[in-house]
Amino acid sequence: MHYINKMDIVAALEKRILVLDGAMGTMIQNSLLEEADFRGDRFMDHPCALKGNNDLLSITKPELIKNIHLAYLEAGADIIETNTFSSTSIGMADYQMEALAYELNFESAKIGKEAVLIYNEKTPDQPRFVAGSIGPTNKTASMSPDVNDPGYRAIDFDTLVAAYTEQVAGLIDGGADVLLVETIFDTLNAKAALYAIHELKTQQQLDIPIMVSGTITDASGRTLSGQTVEAFKISLSHIPILSIGFNCALGADQLFPYVKRLSEKSDIYVSAHPNAGLPNAFGAYDQSPEEMKALIETYLQNQVVNIIGGCCGTTPEHIRLIAAVAKGMPPRIPQITEYV
Repeated sequence: MHYINKMDIVAALEKRILVLDGAMGTMIQNSLLEEADFRGDRFMDHPCALKGNNDLLSITKPELIKNIHLAYLEAGADIIETNTFSSTSIGMADYQMEALAYELNFESAKIGKEAVLIYNEKTPDQPRFVAGSIGPTNKTASMSPDVNDPGYRAIDFDTLVAAYTEQVAGLIDGGADVLLVETIFDTLNAKAALYAIHELKTQQQLDIPIMVSGTITDASGRTLSGQTVEAFKISLSHIPILSIGFNCALGADQLFPYVKRLSEKSDIYVSAHPNAGLPNAFGAYDQSPEEMKALIETYLQNQVVNIIGGCCGTTPEHIRLIAAVAKGMPPRIPQITEYV
């Protein structure tokens, strides 16, 4: 697999604001798939329901996933995320598919790389990148899920490291250019992912860049595990990462003040990919591409981001308008002392 040199993305970031893609889940939901679509022929006899296991579609409906990537690239995305948000043995346990973790990540990264290579030939002056999406899992290492037993933990650090090691190995082998540890609600989980990445990079003598993106859960301005913007940034400052940012949970207007605070405190690149507003009573997102574009302009005019994109509810049309308004806007210039 062809890997993009780390300095290629750094060079791009020095010149312009890079655009991250939008929501994979939203696009899959819009496809109105049924149980049979998720199963395909290979998993026809699987013992539990598979509808909703979006990551599995990288194996059972790879062309659908590739076409979603191509739609975002056509819209102007510089970075596309692999369809691997839940592709750990921990996440796949809900579907009795723990053994598929490596394969899911490998195939998803391979699909993303195929799409990116198509556009790198079309737009050689605008290199595109595959970001291996590493989600937080559905368990937290620093908090108890049982209010009656605050000392209980549903998972431990070593178990997370083992799961993330398998995921990251698949993403790297499949051709990811960047690793994106995202939607972080518990920094201890993120540290497990970052430790796994560090160990693999050391073993394989790789220099793959790492993006980190946390989640501010509500108007308290804190992550679910209680960290402020500043605490989140400081707790990860010992790790050499390409960018730090926030995504999900909030719309662009609600997220802006926290991204601004992060930008003021960070000497590395800053990213943001907010939701298309807040969900309505049915869990859907109503913010139009035009409305979101207007809000994103505030980020760009204030020069608080180097990477901008969309999370839940966003579509290629959202990204198309964001890419259009980002084009030609000056990127934030961090006072970077040393990247590595």
